[in-house]
Amino acid sequence: MGAKKGCREWLLLAWITSLPDSTPLHPSQYFGTVSTAGRWERRKKKKRKEERLIVMINSMEHLIKFVWLSLNVLLFWKTFLLYNQGPEYHYLHQMLGLGLCLSRASASVLNLNCSLILLPMCRTLLAYLRGSQKVPSRRTRRLLDKSRTFHITCGVTICIFSGVHVAAHLVNALNFSVNYSEDFVELNAARYPDEDPRKLLFTTVPGLTGVCMVLVLFLMITASTYAIRVSNYDIFWYTHNLFFVFYMLLMLHVSGGLLKYQTNLDTHPPGCINLNGTHYQNIHLQDYLSEHFRESFPEGFAKPDELTQKRFVKICMEEPRFQANFPQTWLWISGPLCLYCAERLYRCIRSNKPVTIISVIRHPSDVMEIRMVKENFKARPGQYIILHCPSVSALENHPFTLTMCPTKTKATFGVHLKIVGDWTERFRDLLLPPSSQDSEILPFIQSRNYPKLYIDGPFGSPFEESLNYEVSLCVAGGIGVTPFASILNTLLDDWEPYKLRRLYFIWVCRDIQSFRWFADLLCVLHNKFWQENRPDYVNIQLYLSQTDGIQKIIGEKYQALNSRLFIGRPRWKLLFDEIAKCNRGKTVGVFCCGPSSISKTLHKLSNRNNSYGTRFEYNKESFS
Repeated sequence: MGAKKGCREWLLLAWITSLPDSTPLHPSQYFGTVSTAGRWERRKKKKRKEERLIVMINSMEHLIKFVWLSLNVLLFWKTFLLYNQGPEYHYLHQMLGLGLCLSRASASVLNLNCSLILLPMCRTLLAYLRGSQKVPSRRTRRLLDKSRTFHITCGVTICIFSGVHVAAHLVNALNFSVNYSEDFVELNAARYPDEDPRKLLFTTVPGLTGVCMVLVLFLMITASTYAIRVSNYDIFWYTHNLFFVFYMLLMLHVSGGLLKYQTNLDTHPPGCINLNGTHYQNIHLQDYLSEHFRESFPEGFAKPDELTQKRFVKICMEEPRFQANFPQTWLWISGPLCLYCAERLYRCIRSNKPVTIISVIRHPSDVMEIRMVKENFKARPGQYIILHCPSVSALENHPFTLTMCPTKTKATFGVHLKIVGDWTERFRDLLLPPSSQDSEILPFIQSRNYPKLYIDGPFGSPFEESLNYEVSLCVAGGIGVTPFASILNTLLDDWEPYKLRRLYFIWVCRDIQSFRWFADLLCVLHNKFWQENRPDYVNIQLYLSQTDGIQKIIGEKYQALNSRLFIGRPRWKLLFDEIAKCNRGKTVGVFCCGPSSISKTLHKLSNRNNSYGTRFEYNKESFS
C-alpha cells in the first residue's frame, strides 16, 4: 500500500513539473508525508549528526587547500631568503641580484607542483582507494572526485610560476654578461665580459632545455583550453602526452649547474679581506686601520680607536671555492614519477590482451553499442574504461562509461558510443557495415575477422556513489545517460545488496529517438518493480525539448514510458522542493551527466537550503 502511495505521489510530481511556468498551483495540489513527533525528533538528531559530518568533510577539503597553499608560500619565501641572505650565495647574489632570488624561489614552487600534478592522474590508485575499505566514509571518498580540479590547479600554478622563473632567468642571463667577475671566474656563466645573453639561452644545457620546456608547456596549456578540447579532442590528447618530454627536459635542465654556491665559508667568510696573499686571522681592526689608513680623518668622523674598539675584521685564509647545487628537482619528482610510471606499466600489462566482441548494435541518432567479454574483468556500476583500437589509431584512445557491468551470472559488459569526431567515425566504419536498419551484427564466431580492441580500466567516477545513498536523483542529458545505464542494469539484476531505496531518474533529450537507446531497459526495470510491489523504487521522467516526431515512440511496446514522457524542460526548482518534501530529513545524492547549463542549475539548487531538513549532495561528470 505504501509503495503504491509513493508511486501516485511521483506521478503527481511528474504532472506538476511538466506544467507551464505560468500555471498556478494550489497548496492542496502538493503532496508530502506526515511524520510523528518521535520520528521527527529522530530525524532531527540524524540531521544534526550529518551536518557535523558535512562540516568535518568541508573542513577537511579546506584544510587540504590550506596545506597546499601554505607549502607553496613557505617554499617560495624560505628559498627567497636563502638566496638573498645566505652566506654561501653572497657573491652570486652580488652578481645577479633580485633575479637570483626570484628564479630559485619560483623553482621551488615548480618542484612541488610538478610532483603533485602526477598524483591525480594515477587512476588505478584512485579507483582502488574509492572501491576499497581504506576510505570507508562516503564523504571522504567524495574528495577523490576533486582530483581533476587539483590537477588543473597544479597546472595553472606551474604556468604562473614558469612565467616568473623565465622572466627572472632572462634578467640573470643579462646580469651574467654585464657583471662578469674577473675575481671569481669560476662563478661566471658567461665566458667573457659582455657576452651576448642569447648565447647563454641557446648554447647552454639549462638555457636550451628551458626554451624547449616553455614551448612544450605552451602547447599543452593552449590545447587544454575548453574550446580546443570540445572542438578537437585529438589535439588535446596528443599534446597532453608531451608531458613525458617535459619531464625528460626537466631532468636535463637541472643538471646544467650554472648557479653555484661557496663551499669554504670557514676559510673564506663572505666579505673577508685578503692582505696581499698573506694569511692572517683575527687581526685587530685598529692595527689594520692604523697601518693602511694613516691619513687624518675629516672633522666630525670618529678616529680608528674610537670606531673600532674591540672589533675584528674577517681575513681570508684562501680563495673562495664554488660548487654547483645538487639538482633537488630529482628528489621532488622521482617518487611521484616512479609511481606514475609503475601504474602505467601495470595498466599496460593489464590491457595487453584484447577483448572478445560479442555483438555490435546500431542505435538511432548515431549511437553504437558494443558488448564484449574479457577474462577476469570486474567493474562496478558508474565506472568507465578506455578503448584502444590500433587499426583506428596506434596511439590514440578514448574513455567511455560502462553501460553494462559484469555480474556473478554473466560476464558481458558494454559501452555506448556517440559518433562524433574522426576516431569514432573510423571505429564505426570498421565494425558496422553501411546500413540504416537497427540490427545486431558481428556474431561471436565472426569476431576474429574484425580489428583487435583493447581496454584499459576500469576507473572510478562519482557515479559509483549513487548506490550508496538511500535516495538518489540522477539527471542525464542526451548521451549523458550512459553512466546511469550501468546503474539501472545493476538494479535489474539485484537491488537488495545496496543501500539505495529510491531512485529519481530524469532524462532530457532533444530527439525522441534518443530515448530508444535504453527504452527496453527502462520498460523491463519498470515492470520488474511493479511485479515486486515496489513501483516507487525507480521513478522515471523523460523530457523532450523538441516536439518533432513525437508520435514515433507511441506504441504498445513502450506504453510504460509514454505516460512518463513530457514536453519541454523540467521545472528544476519545483522538482527539488517536492523531492525534499517527500524525503524529509534525508540526504539525497544528486548526480548529473550532461550539458553545463543543467549541471550549474542542479549545483546551485543542491546548495540551496530548504525547510524540510533535506540535504542534497551534488556530484557530476562533465563531457569535457
